[in-house]
Amino acid sequence: MLTASSSPDNAPHLERRIGLRSAVLFNMLEMIGVGPFITLPLVIAAAGFRLSTWAWLLGAAIAVADGLVWAELGAAFPRAGGSYAFLREIYGPDRAGNWLGFLYVWQLSFSAPLSIASGCIGLSSFLAWFWPGFDHAPFAALPQLHYGNFAAAAACLLVTWMLYRRLSIVTGLAWILFAGVMAAIAGVITSGFVHAAATGGWHMPTSPGVSAALAASGLAQATLITTYDYWGYYNITFLGSEVRQPEKTIPRAILLSVVLVSAMYVVMNLAALPAVHDAATGAGRALTQAASRLQLVADISQSAFGTWAGALMAALVMWTAFASVFSLLLGYSRVPYAAARDGNYFRFLDAVHPRHHIPHRSLVALGLVAACFCFLSLSQVITMLVITRILLQFLLQQAGVMLLRVQRPDLPRPFRMPLFPLPPLAAMAGFVYLLIYRPNAFMGFAVAGGIGLSGTIIYLVRARGLREWPFHSPPSP
Repeated sequence: MLTASSSPDNAPHLERRIGLRSAVLFNMLEMIGVGPFITLPLVIAAAGFRLSTWAWLLGAAIAVADGLVWAELGAAFPRAGGSYAFLREIYGPDRAGNWLGFLYVWQLSFSAPLSIASGCIGLSSFLAWFWPGFDHAPFAALPQLHYGNFAAAAACLLVTWMLYRRLSIVTGLAWILFAGVMAAIAGVITSGFVHAAATGGWHMPTSPGVSAALAASGLAQATLITTYDYWGYYNITFLGSEVRQPEKTIPRAILLSVVLVSAMYVVMNLAALPAVHDAATGAGRALTQAASRLQLVADISQSAFGTWAGALMAALVMWTAFASVFSLLLGYSRVPYAAARDGNYFRFLDAVHPRHHIPHRSLVALGLVAACFCFLSLSQVITMLVITRILLQFLLQQAGVMLLRVQRPDLPRPFRMPLFPLPPLAAMAGFVYLLIYRPNAFMGFAVAGGIGLSGTIIYLVRARGLREWPFHSPPSP
């Protein structure tokens, strides 16, 4: 088996080239995608004006608690694949860990391309700012297909082509993309406060009174959305085999990215509150109708500085969405490769490019699947993604990091989370709150259960043929 550290010199292998700055960069690129720009008004609509800031803070607290779990596991097991490697180690590669590792890659086969496709579809939605008829259907016989679907698929293929090169070149491209991301964040914040100053100064809009139960439900739905917007702080763990000094770099990158991004999100929310309030009341529309407009951040910029600013903001959000897809595909492409390398997924994906030293087959396969998913309806993709990953990935890791402390107390842990076991318990409590108190929770459980059940059936059929757990024979004395 070839790994980044044990491969012979003449065999292609992954190389440790990523330092702390690049690790934080890759995390933040994935975290700040098109999501916060589209979901910013949705968070305010779900939680109300006064609780919306708390939704971002609660999401940040959950991200910090869960980030400490990722930090400890990533420093202890700095390998390609992230959660795949963690679950196999925690639950045993010759025991249930083999099943859970396969199950994780199986759900990733749905969730990762959907995440990538949702970013591309978000990108294409802002093209309607420049071409108002962009959401029309080019074929009368297929009214569900719009020009935006084809543009989103083209964006997926373009990102795949850009990533098909050495990691050092990819890192340089990432820094260029990151500059546009920071410009988009600064533009939203500046436009929001300028709009507020022009309409009487910043103030907290009044919210209608609601019952405690309704407020808790709305806060849960809003926090579920903010949790999705924070996800990506763990992206560097998927690149564990390519990180320099991973025992230090991975924990620092995770915590730094959460702190920096949460500060930006909270300030963005505060800057947008008056503008969203004006959009909901000034034109006589309900808040939910105002929130349904995807290009609302571009509207805020236009109202603050003029038409040119709205167009510039729309372009910057598209740039940010593209950067997020870039980072998503970069990290997730390592997971099927890692599973295939262990013999726990399709062997065809166990390949490293002889010149670029990247898992090129896994990269191309994931990019093509994501391009196909761009032609699906993704109206509920955020909820489905969050619930599936909480049940089939995050909760398993949070319970697993505590189990690992009991079963393997002598395991070298370069990073030990402070206040153990409070961080994993707090993260679990936060995720359970999101699962139970959000509206229409049953549908999310049904989708996650269907993915888990189908993956388990496929694993058992495959394991029976390969004589793997739970069908393998005990070793002879």
